[in-house]
Amino acid sequence: MSIIDNRKARHDFSIEETFEAGLVLEGWEVKAIRAGRAQIKECYVLLRNEELFLIGMHISALPTASTHIQPDPVRTRKLLMHGSEISKLIGKVERAGYTLVPLDLHYQRGRIKAHIGLAKGKKQFEKRESEKEREWKREQNALLKSRNR
Repeated sequence: MSIIDNRKARHDFSIEETFEAGLVLEGWEVKAIRAGRAQIKECYVLLRNEELFLIGMHISALPTASTHIQPDPVRTRKLLMHGSEISKLIGKVERAGYTLVPLDLHYQRGRIKAHIGLAKGKKQFEKRESEKEREWKREQNALLKSRNR
């Protein structure tokens, strides 16, 4: 079940491959995400010392979540993946010029996970082309529905 989608990532990048990663979160962050107070639109993934970090994810704290700590809404959060997957990502990002982009946050067996996409940036004409294809498919579906009536 998806919590948050990053639609802008699919518009700005062509996604080659997706991976699933766990997140290291604090208690107040889990409560806020469950309440729908997270945003990953301007977020990106950074590789540092063979570890993955999620930078720019904004989680607004609930007013009732915790009174004894000062929550930092945009702190850097660590991503958890197997070492073999991380080494594969390191090779592609450093040599082939790919970018790692968070696609969505979702639940899996009660835990909050993130889908990470191995992506290449789209040029402006590619964005227009994909938008035209989407509109054409929408028109085709409308024609098929009207024809079947």
